[in-house]
Amino acid sequence: MTATTSNFLNQLAISAHNAGTSTGQQHFSNPNAKQKDIYSPVDGKLIGSISFTTKEEYENVILKAEEAYKIWRKIPAPKRGEIVRQYGNLLREYKDPLGRLVSYEMGKSLQEGLGEVQEMIDICDFAVGLSRQLHGLTMHSERPNHRMYEQWHPIGIVGVISAFNFPVAVWSWNSMLAAICGDVCIWKPSEKTPLSAVACQNLMAQILKENNLPEGIFNLINGDYQVGEWMSHDERIPLVSATGSTRMGKAVGSALAQRFGKALLELGGNNAIILTPNANLELAMVGVLFGAVGTAGQRCTTTRRLIIHESIYETVKDKLVKAYGQLTIGNPLEANLVGPLIDKDAVNAYLKAIEQLKAEGGTVLCGAEVLSGVGYESGCYVKPTICEANNEYQIVQSETFAPILYLLKYTELEEAIALQNGVKQGLSSAIFTNHMQEAEEFLSAWGSDCGIANVNIGTSGAEIGGAFGGEKETGGGRESGSDAWKAYMRRQTNTLNFGKVLPLAQGIKFDL
Repeated sequence: MTATTSNFLNQLAISAHNAGTSTGQQHFSNPNAKQKDIYSPVDGKLIGSISFTTKEEYENVILKAEEAYKIWRKIPAPKRGEIVRQYGNLLREYKDPLGRLVSYEMGKSLQEGLGEVQEMIDICDFAVGLSRQLHGLTMHSERPNHRMYEQWHPIGIVGVISAFNFPVAVWSWNSMLAAICGDVCIWKPSEKTPLSAVACQNLMAQILKENNLPEGIFNLINGDYQVGEWMSHDERIPLVSATGSTRMGKAVGSALAQRFGKALLELGGNNAIILTPNANLELAMVGVLFGAVGTAGQRCTTTRRLIIHESIYETVKDKLVKAYGQLTIGNPLEANLVGPLIDKDAVNAYLKAIEQLKAEGGTVLCGAEVLSGVGYESGCYVKPTICEANNEYQIVQSETFAPILYLLKYTELEEAIALQNGVKQGLSSAIFTNHMQEAEEFLSAWGSDCGIANVNIGTSGAEIGGAFGGEKETGGGRESGSDAWKAYMRRQTNTLNFGKVLPLAQGIKFDL
């Protein structure tokens, strides 16, 4: 961990529970709660320790959030946007140290860590503009002297459960939009990356304090799946936005459905790129390479399947194997392209996936190795792997959060699209082609069945201006841009009678 990152963590420690040391480690402790040490996958060193939120503390957070909501919902939306604007400016000031902390705690490259903070800044800018555009509709009434319209109101407390691979950005996608809508938030970050969340929370606490606003508008609770269960079953939280595995999403969605709560789910992806004979391969290689190995294959939008036309299959395979041989793997803070997996459990999943592929008849072309020695002391570094496979293999049908790319061959575009759609997940998809008809067919109603479909762009990386999310076992939720703000509000239809009689709808007569 760099001195800058260490100082940043020291500066943003939770004031009530911190005990900084000369090494920059932090201990966010409650002696009565379960403790967890946080180790960096970069070098295996201890960054700090946290305590999990107790049930009593959880109840106190809920009460604080409920009281804060009574105040926050009455503040005009543009004024709420001003708070978000100030937070975005503070993120600009701390972009470098926060990006470094994200990189060190999670293991993604420094460029990606900085890019994640930039996403936070971008969504703040988006939310500020949106705070003046929470539009409803006006409709013509069938009754004389009546006005009918709809408006949108905040829903209350929004629970946000985020995953380790994007420790801060996904929280901001949800919380900044929810905030301008008038909601208050309770954030449960991944227990694997809580310190980046602590940093973000304390930056926001600074903004709230400077504006004499209650701290309960934004809340942070740490813990494992049990805390997520509390949130999912809590009727005081009308909406829970959860990012993670499909297995986790099924549990959260089921719990919310039992109590008629709202779920916004962003779950697994099994994303594919189609390469047609009309593809610009120089362009495509950039998209494929970053999509497959960026964040060490730990993005929900990671490219996991490459569907290649038979006429260019061997050429593409050779280019990819050569490109993989040139990847630099190591400390992500030192300009390496590929950093570590999040922990040794992820490494074991990587190894098991490769063994299962072989057992099902697949072939490993390169990679399939855990790195050791100087610079790899954490035991979390692996070589990105390319395999030849069949789309029907069980392992190909599953999402492995690791840099494993499966090569598939096709003859006709219709077949390629069927392969692309032939998995249970439906997040991101892409096609590389300079042929207009191929592109349009891919984007048609009978083309890609994913929530995101790109042409001449890879599967990984989405702009905040568009709604982000997917179909099928990806959960169906939408975050970030477009009209995703509506998920954080409730719609109300209003009819106003300014006449002196009360005509009933549909011409019904009810005279007394």
